Formats: sequence, C-alpha cells, structure tokens
Amino acid sequence: MTIYFYGADDVPYGCFSNFSPHGFELDGAWWPTSEHYFQAQKFRGTRHAELVRRAPTALRAATLGRDPSRPLRRDWERARDDVMRRAVAAKFRAHPDIREVLLSTGDEEIVEDTTTDHYWGRGRTGNGRNMLGRILVRTRSRLRAEPAGAPGGDGRRPRP
Repeated sequence: MTIYFYGADDVPYGCFSNFSPHGFELDGAWWPTSEHYFQAQKFRGTRHAELVRRAPTALRAATLGRDPSRPLRRDWERARDDVMRRAVAAKFRAHPDIREVLLSTGDEEIVEDTTTDHYWGRGRTGNGRNMLGRILVRTRSRLRAEPAGAPGGDGRRPRP
C-alpha cells in the first residue's frame, strides 16, 4: 500500500510535510520547520537566509525562498537534494514521536500527493520524481539502522 501525504495537519502522515511544525537544530541554528531550512539554504551565507529562517510561518519562509528577485546560490541545483536530506534527517531525529510514525510505515512507498510539484511530489500526471517521498524512505532506512542511543537519535527535546 502506498502512503500518500500532503497537508501538515493530516493525521497521521502530516508530519512528513516540510510545513509540519517540528523544529530542529542544524548548522548551529534553530529551524522552526524543514521548509525554513530548505528555503534559507538557497541563500546560504547571506542576509536573506536569516530573513527566511526567522519567517513567522513555513508558508512565509516558502514565499521568501521563492522570491525571484533574490539570486540563488550558484550550486543550488546540485545541492538541493542534499539540503533536503539533511533537513528531513534532522527533523526526524529530533522528534521521537514522528520518527515512530515514519518507522511505522514499514517498507511502503511514501508519496507527496501534490499535483503542482513534479520534482518533490508526484505531480499532475502522477509520474513526478517524488524526491521528498524518496528522501523520507531513505531516512526511514537510515533511522532503522541506527542503534538506540546513537548520536542524533537520542530524542533530544526541541525548543519550546
């Protein structure tokens, strides 16, 4: 059975969304959502990256990150998948509750059920690359392989 997700409020798989309110520390900073981290990395090392990190909502972070007037870092096309992998891994390592949701999916395929994104989701035709779903599956495999108490898998509490 394929597991489809999209909205951050959907139960039980909304936590797979980059808009889910599951913050984490990464690269020496606190990120309210994985969307904040992903969008800010487009402008790494600039004032705009910090503006994105401090956005009050994931939607605002996404809007700022998609601002065509801001130049993307030169290596963005090569870096974006790794940026997403790092964000997703940090998020699921920081929150034992959603880590359990991810692990509970067994060996099922996970698909971001969006018709508007052919790269990160399944896209309008259903034949999109589904990179976010693939990253979630890879993260699930890596979490499964980590021994209890491994660094980063210790269930550290997120900031209030």
